[in-house]
Amino acid sequence: MTEHSKIQTPGKSLFERAETFFGLGGDFTPSPVPKKLRDPVNRQIVRKNRSVAKPQVEAEVPLAKAAAKRMPPRDLPPEGVAPVATEKVAPEPIYEDVEFSQSIHELDRESLAVHGLIQPEGPVTALLEEFRIVKRQVLASVQKARNSGSGKVAQRVLVCSPLPNEGKSYCAANLALAMAAEKDSEVLLVDADFAKPSILSMLGLPRGPGFMDVLARDDINVEDCVLATDVAGLYVLPAGNHTTSDSEYLSSTRTAEVLDRLTRAAPNRIVIFDSSPALAASPAAELANHVGQAIVVARADRTGQSALEDALTLLSSCPDLKLLLNAAHFSPSGRRFGAYYGQEA
Repeated sequence: MTEHSKIQTPGKSLFERAETFFGLGGDFTPSPVPKKLRDPVNRQIVRKNRSVAKPQVEAEVPLAKAAAKRMPPRDLPPEGVAPVATEKVAPEPIYEDVEFSQSIHELDRESLAVHGLIQPEGPVTALLEEFRIVKRQVLASVQKARNSGSGKVAQRVLVCSPLPNEGKSYCAANLALAMAAEKDSEVLLVDADFAKPSILSMLGLPRGPGFMDVLARDDINVEDCVLATDVAGLYVLPAGNHTTSDSEYLSSTRTAEVLDRLTRAAPNRIVIFDSSPALAASPAAELANHVGQAIVVARADRTGQSALEDALTLLSSCPDLKLLLNAAHFSPSGRRFGAYYGQEA
């Protein structure tokens, strides 16, 4: 038989346990509730008017009259006469094509040899082969920037160095000479080292008004200062007269207009700027805002790492920075460009 004594009785509820714990005792009874409650104080009783007004039905109006009410009347031209536009559209600005002077200036071949530059009609040398590789990288970057939508900025290349005497003018002139040999493009070498210009003396060209004169004066066109050389596809723009406000002129709005004229109507023209050293003068950092790529020349036996890093920081506004090691006389792979062409079959 089943023992009924082990069946547990239901436990007490929470209220019953609370009654026992606090020793209240007895059963709880509800408080008396009056049959009529007092009226609420400070409350206004608003009685709503439940009578609904019948909507008035408007008389039917023809569609033409309804449209005339909503749309303002307009004067229509007589039949057979074309409507005349009332708003005047401003015509797009027309830019004239810019052409450089065709007055030829011969490069001094002896001066090219003294400064160790490429001889345009000379044999293939190790120097020419090295700058052929450099120009190929530059042209590839120009094409890539054009494909990405950089526009005319892609045609501008800045050549500079962290400190003086590291070979930036030497590399800029050789790059321009090597690029002038391209069959599908031409090159404009701009001397932008206003404090110490050297491009004209290296190439043996006469002095005259140049880049800074155009920025400082509105009555001079930049194409009138460009010198055409006897090397096909090579043009040179002198630095011009030095001022004490070179950086201020470069940061003005006229700079963009002048640079636009250098490449107008010439999509295959590459503009190379030989600027001042980045850590010695500020124009290099200003020009970095207007070019598509910058080549920083580092001399193997002179340029320090901290100077190179500082220069790259100043030129960081340029989207494409490249390094060019100059005066390197050792090649781990035994590379000897130029010697192959002198060998007989």
